[in-house]
Parts: sequence; C-alpha cells; structure tokens
Amino acid sequence: MAAQKITKVDWHSKLNKAAHHTSDYNSTQIILRRGQAFAITLNFQTTVQPENNFTFIASTGPSPAESQQTKAIFHLSEDAANGWSATQERCEPGRMSLMIVSPANAIIGRYKLKLQIASGNKTSSALLGQFVLLFNPWCPNDDVYMANEKERQEYVLNDSGIIFQGKEKYIQQEAWNYGQFEEDILDISLSILDRSLNHRQDPSTDVSNRNDPIYVCRVISAMVNSNDEKGVVEGKWSGSYRSGTNPLHWSGSVTILRKWYRGRYRPIRYGQCWVFAGVMCTVLRSLGIPTRVITNFNSAHDSNTNLSIDKYIDVSGKTLDLTEDSIWNFHVWNESWFTRRDLGSFYDGWQVLDATPQEKSKGIYRCGPASTRAIKEGDVNLDYDSSFVFAAVNADCVTWIQHSNKRKERIYSNTRKIGKFISTKAVGTNTRVDVTDNYKYPEGSSKERQVYKKALKLLAVRSTGRRKRVTKPRRRFPAARRQNMTATTQKPTVSGKMKLDAPPVIGQDILLTLALQNLTTDFKTVNVKLRASAVLYTRKPKAEILQWSRSVQLGAEEVKEISFKITYTQYKNALLDDRKILVTAVCEARQGASLLVEKDIVLQDPFLTIEVLGPTVVHKATNVLVTFTNPLSEVVTDCVLRAEGSGLIKEQLNINVARMAPMETATAEFEIVPYKSGIRQLQVDLACIHFSNIKGFVMLDVAPAQ
Repeated sequence: MAAQKITKVDWHSKLNKAAHHTSDYNSTQIILRRGQAFAITLNFQTTVQPENNFTFIASTGPSPAESQQTKAIFHLSEDAANGWSATQERCEPGRMSLMIVSPANAIIGRYKLKLQIASGNKTSSALLGQFVLLFNPWCPNDDVYMANEKERQEYVLNDSGIIFQGKEKYIQQEAWNYGQFEEDILDISLSILDRSLNHRQDPSTDVSNRNDPIYVCRVISAMVNSNDEKGVVEGKWSGSYRSGTNPLHWSGSVTILRKWYRGRYRPIRYGQCWVFAGVMCTVLRSLGIPTRVITNFNSAHDSNTNLSIDKYIDVSGKTLDLTEDSIWNFHVWNESWFTRRDLGSFYDGWQVLDATPQEKSKGIYRCGPASTRAIKEGDVNLDYDSSFVFAAVNADCVTWIQHSNKRKERIYSNTRKIGKFISTKAVGTNTRVDVTDNYKYPEGSSKERQVYKKALKLLAVRSTGRRKRVTKPRRRFPAARRQNMTATTQKPTVSGKMKLDAPPVIGQDILLTLALQNLTTDFKTVNVKLRASAVLYTRKPKAEILQWSRSVQLGAEEVKEISFKITYTQYKNALLDDRKILVTAVCEARQGASLLVEKDIVLQDPFLTIEVLGPTVVHKATNVLVTFTNPLSEVVTDCVLRAEGSGLIKEQLNINVARMAPMETATAEFEIVPYKSGIRQLQVDLACIHFSNIKGFVMLDVAPAQ
C-alpha cells in the first residue's frame, strides 16, 4: 500500500488565535497558548485508511530530546493527562480534522510539528508547520493562571499603560507604550531568551527550563539590563547622554527593543529604572506572563543588607559620598503573577522582579522573583532577593552630620520614611492604585514591628533600643573610625519647616520660605546654612545651584520666616535633563542638637494639549493637532516633537520644531492611520536641549473598519 501524502495543512489561524487570545499579535505566525487545544485540518491525496498509524512529533530548541521535555512523541486518540495529545474531530474522504493539546507545563517557545504515517510496511513523514507556544493565564493548570478576566485583559493584553513617577507628595503620571503585540516584538522577546548567558553556555538545558515562569522571569530580569550579558538597555544615571538617548526621552518599549534587535544586539543607551521596568513588562506580557509596573516612593537601596540607610552630610548640608546606601525619590520595578512551587502555595501571586542593575543576585545583576507575601511577612531568607526588596520598602533612614573634627552626629532618624505610596495602574483605568498593604503591615502597628524584628533576626542583624540601632559594621568605615559615629543624646531646641510660596514652574523663579521656631523660653542665635542642588531622582546631587548662610535671632518661643528664591538664571543650566532640586538647611544653635530641614522640589512643566481632529477608525486617516508653549523667557531652537502609540503609529513619528520665541505658543499637526480598534493610547513628547521633556497623552476609542 502506498504511503499517504498530505496535500494541504490548514492551521485555522484566525480560529485558533481567537480561542488562544493571540489575535492582537501583529504577526503571520501561528501563536498558541499552552494547556489548550488547537485545531488543525489535514488534506490527503487519497482517502485516509482507518488502520493508518499516525505519530505526531512536537519539538523545540536546538537539540530536542524527550528526556528534557523538548520533544514529545504522541499518537492519535491518546489521553492528554500527562502530556501532548491528538484527537480526531471528524474524518471525510481525503480530509481529517484534529484537535491537538499541549500540556499546561509545556516549554514555551518555537515549535515544529511533524507527522509520521505508517501504512502497512510504508512510512511517510511530513512537516505540518511551525508555531509559537506561550504561557497561558487562561488555563487553570498553568502556573501563570489568573482567574479574573478583567485582570487578564489588563496585565496580559493591555499594550499601553501608566508609570508613576515624581515624589511622594507630587505623584505624576507618565504614559508608556508597551506594544507587546507590535510587529517583531514577540520574535525579539524570544531572541532575548536565546541571547542569555544560560543559553550560550548550555542551550539544551536552558530551553528545557523554559516551562517555568520563575526561570524565564529570572533570565529576562538579567537580560533587560546590559551589565552581564550585553542585554537590551545600558543604564546611566549621571553625566552626558550624548552618546545615546537621555532616559527621559523614551516613551515606550517598542523603539528600544527594535533598535537592540536591528543593531545586532548592541545595548541601547541609556535607561533608568522606569525604562528597565517598561521594557521588562513588554517582554513578559508578550510571552504570556501577567505583569504590571510598580512604583515605590522613598525607595531604599540597602547595599549591605542591614536594614539601615545612612546618609552623611557636612555642616553646610552637602551630601557626602561615604556610603553606597541611598534613598531614591522613587524606584520602579515589576510584579509578575504565578505560583511558587519552590516555596509553597502561601507565596503564590504577585512576585517582584527588577531589571535595574543595583545588586548582583547569584553573581548576575538581576532581582527576583521575590514573593510579595514573603516581603510582607518578613521572610527575607527566601528566594529570590526578598531581603533586598524588604529593605527597599522597610529600611530605617538615619542622617548624620560629619563635623570638621570628624565627629559624626546623628540628627535624624525615621522608621516610617521608606516605602510610601507603592503604586500601580488600576485595572481598566489610568487611575493610581495604592498597593502598599501588599508589601507591609501598617507603619507603627505591632504586627509591622514584629515583622521587622523577624527580618533583622533572619539577617543576623542585632537590634537594641527603640526600634533598632544597627551595630553591624558598615562597609566603608573601619572599626577604628567608628568611635566617632555616636547618636546625640540632645534634642533640637528649634524646629523648622520649608515651604513653597507658589507652584514651581520651569522657566520661573522658585519662591520659598524657611520657618524657624524657638522651642524654648531662652533667647537663641541660630546659624543657618542653606544649600540648593540639582539632583537625580536617586537624590544624588549633580550640580550646586545656591548656597548661603546667615544668623537668625529668635526670642522665647518666637517663630521667624526667612524668604528666599532660586532664580531661573541660577538653575537653568543645571536642569536641562531633569527638573528636581533638593534644598537643605542645617540649623545649629549653641545648645541642643543640630536641625536638618529638607525640601524636595519637582518643577512643573507647562501643559501640552493634544486634539484629535476627527473620528478614529481603523485604516482611516485622522489629523492630530498638538499645542505647546515655550516656558522660557528666551528663544529655543531645535526641538523635536515625538509621537507614538500601539495600534495608531507603526514607527515613532518625529517632527522638527525649528524655533520658538520666548513664551510663544506653537502647534504641530500630523496624521495617524489607526490599524487596530479599541482603546488606544497616543503619546506625544516635546524634547528640547533647553529644558527637560514636556509630555502628554490622550486615550482614543478606535472604531473597527467600516
């Protein structure tokens, strides 16, 4: 009997993509999710004989092997309980319709599907096609299963979002284009896995581990930064960005990932925490892992894991570089949703991941996945990096003054400053949701103190006194120098507060008032040393703007206000890249401890308005009018208006704005041709060498093609 010959294979692309929630991918590939049946129809040259023996082979990776689960051999009408299966749906002369099911723990990635047909003593073999298999949040047996459909729509299928920035008392929305379904992005995400150190060292073992979201997330966390493996984004937090792109200029992941891919995997310059988090969210969503972006305000970087963040200043208020610890105004990371088979079901759910290269995890710059449940309960001994994340939201903050005689005076200690307003975008809207309760018990509660002490004990950090005084030696101070690092027993005899007299706007003078109060009935002379510095969001100073000192006479319990200003001329050259200023005032009286008063300032940008000049319909051109104002009292030149948005613009649009007179309002008009229906996010960004970016976004409801 002659062997059967297949004349046509129908993968039912549209049907399968709809069933597998992969219709949004802008790709001609067959994209499926594991643990779920897909349809395929085979046409034969002759009538299929019932006695024919059908054997299917699904394989992935460079050296497929059954022992590594990278190769599956299965027959028609087999049970899918422990693996792959194929069942016959219907059979007509010369035509057979099948349903094939992959296991819920199948390896994700690119597959080949072959069919061998034994007919008598003849065997024929045919390649039925190739497909991409992804994680499946819709499958109850998948480790990434998410029961709530609205959450799946948000954390898997939403291709745009909001990343919160600023400071705890001035939280800002920044739009981000994730674009996980855009052309090439899935291919790029899979190539990121193939470029990893693990894959280069042992490709077969690496691919065999890709069934586990823990493993995949850990690889992506390392690969999104360029530190160890020449990954996607190179970080930079100071100096000139001329050899790359200022991190503030990015508005989405698509341009970054395409540049990396098209540039033969050269790291893209430059990124900071929100860029790393935005890119990682794109990659993980594209692979099917539910992921969101988290912002932690007053985020601690505890470099020596003693749960104390020490800051050193001199008597003028200048920050001294004596420690690797720091407190960032905000830090952005990711959470992904999956079970923790390695830890137990109690730790299932949201897992913290961080691609920003801060500390090494098992020899490589990456962080997580750390269970948010483990962080909340103080289980800092659990994998991965839970102690680092615990410190980011729970460490104590201690400020020291180093006097000229090398004596170090502790002037400020706060157990509640770190880990404020931990934020993420709401499901279905752009509003902010506070998820601080997922990370810790209420500050000051008995449970919170209990968890903190538990963490100290697990980290072998001794504690005494009120909440704790860390006695573990710090990295940069030998024992001989620690004798002068003593906490003062005195209390300040004056109190102080600094306030803004008007909202600070770029291009205008900043008006402030320092109010001092004598807390005693004695006459006081207070020496005030004030300093204003341009700072990064990491609070690291980058340029000094203003410095002055004066003596203030205070009568018994008297309050005095000192008004001062930071002129535009003083700060304009220091705030070309960013718009953050830290003002510090060190106040010393003859008796009593020194007082430190600080004020974080984020200059507000003028608004940029976006007007869509007609209905938005798929494949129909619509004009967009953008209006913006030069906020400065001087001419600005060489500005660029950038626009992007998944489903609206296929490649980032750049429009040159040649010249704007002082305080001039200008407009720019461009055309968009939407290619996807539904709610879409259009982002616009005005970049200029004279001031930091002015950004805006608008949500559009795009109608299907008519």
